[in-house]
Amino acid sequence: MESQRSLLFIALMVVTYLLFSQWQLENAPVVEQAPVSQNTNVEQAADADFVPESTDALAPTTKTLAVGAKLITVTTDTLSIKINTQGGDIVEAKLLKYDTEQGNDVPFTVMQNGNQKYVAQSGLTGANGLDRIIKGRPIYASAQSSYELNGDSLTVDLTFQDEHGLAVIKRYTFNAGSYSVAVDYVINNNTGNSVSVQMYGQLKQSTLQDASSGMLPTYRGAAFSTNEDRYEKYDFDDIAEANLNKTTPGGWVAMLEHYFVSAWVPNATENNQLYTSLSNNQEAVIGFKAPAVTIDAGQQGATSAIFYVGPKDQEVLEKIAPNLDLTIDYGFLWMISQPLFWLLLTIQSFVSNWGVAIIIITLIVKGGMYPLTKAQYTSMAKMRELAPKMAQLKERFGDDRQKMSQATMEMYRKEKVNPAGGCLPLLLQMPIFLALYWVFLESVELRHAPFIFWIQDLSAMDPYFVLPVLMGVSMYVMQKMQPMTIQDPMQQKIMQYMPVVFSIFMAWFPSGLVLYWFISNVISIVQMKIIFNGIEKKKLAKAS
Repeated sequence: MESQRSLLFIALMVVTYLLFSQWQLENAPVVEQAPVSQNTNVEQAADADFVPESTDALAPTTKTLAVGAKLITVTTDTLSIKINTQGGDIVEAKLLKYDTEQGNDVPFTVMQNGNQKYVAQSGLTGANGLDRIIKGRPIYASAQSSYELNGDSLTVDLTFQDEHGLAVIKRYTFNAGSYSVAVDYVINNNTGNSVSVQMYGQLKQSTLQDASSGMLPTYRGAAFSTNEDRYEKYDFDDIAEANLNKTTPGGWVAMLEHYFVSAWVPNATENNQLYTSLSNNQEAVIGFKAPAVTIDAGQQGATSAIFYVGPKDQEVLEKIAPNLDLTIDYGFLWMISQPLFWLLLTIQSFVSNWGVAIIIITLIVKGGMYPLTKAQYTSMAKMRELAPKMAQLKERFGDDRQKMSQATMEMYRKEKVNPAGGCLPLLLQMPIFLALYWVFLESVELRHAPFIFWIQDLSAMDPYFVLPVLMGVSMYVMQKMQPMTIQDPMQQKIMQYMPVVFSIFMAWFPSGLVLYWFISNVISIVQMKIIFNGIEKKKLAKAS
């Protein structure tokens, strides 16, 4: 198979894969959910299959505060959080070290209680849980309306005591330089009987789609982990179709978007129930419910979990919970992407520029694949030498395809040429390209990372389209260096327009990815020159 035809085939596979991925995201069918029954009563809270979201009182959808409730603001060096004292939920989360747009100094908002609702809820259910026995959920008291981290850690206590003597402290603990928040419930049972409570934590998000993703197929939706499923996406359509209900030691639940993630991580030593639901106003929920904690009269009990809201930082996430780093979704090639990311991170730590790091890793990858490249172009050169004989066979057998095929295979056997020799190396190189594609697409480190001159954000498209044009020119040069053995005029025209098509297609891709492809092409041109010169020298040596 000719190298040009192989290149066209592989290129079309990549384009088709990327376009199909985006089509799936943008054209997923909207599944209508039957309205949630309004007759749900609090007695369900004691049932084994109770899902906290099933109770309307647990999740008020109004944007106005309940009477007596207020918003508390918590500010650290990394987070700006708003907590609603009704239920003690996090209803807004801003990341202070990440701008919404590069250089605008407006912190990126992950969570909000607006039209695109996205909040983190937690509470106590079970036989005596406050979220079960109090209509409209408990309204906690707070000593202050705002808190600010001034040292290594900050503790925010929300308190509530019912009329029977059950006192609860909902404690948020924030740490400097961290996006993890410890959420602890301390329960003092001052009643005359034992009580039983269960902690739950859940993430609620509107399923309304944000159509601003452009050409990039990035995932927005839920995910979870169990001891059986290391990492499993559970998108909004999955939630609408069937409620998740799994019990697992440890585990976690999360909501993902491009570069950022929120997650509840319950106690790793306990068996936790993971669940999903979809409310009648099209808000998807994924959460966990911890085992029941029984507290005797006059005694104190506790239950806790970790809440994370922040960037998809691979090193940080893997320390919080097993497999939480897989929310940096490299797809089915994660086993290739992860070491490539590590290599890219290591290089950047020395050169302090992500663009330079991309160039260096391209040099390393292309150098490591040089044996495959050499085999590819050597096979192509051999096929070029057989072009006159192929023309003779075509004249001899005309339209008799069977005899033509038999004669061609016999010629390949005698000349010791593998017709797939130019295609196989390309197939082996494509996983590397796709793995790097996901590394560049998923790595929050490249978000708003500058390179040089006009490239000030490697995660965004080239504003002046210089890199896509250079990439197209490099493809054209490569094409001219390769002998055109394709006889079909239509295929020749297609190949001639490929550089233009790819330049246009890649114009909206992250400039970091286009930079990689351009540098890869330049290296390929140099390698082709070396390989072809070596072949010519061998031919001249044999002739003499």
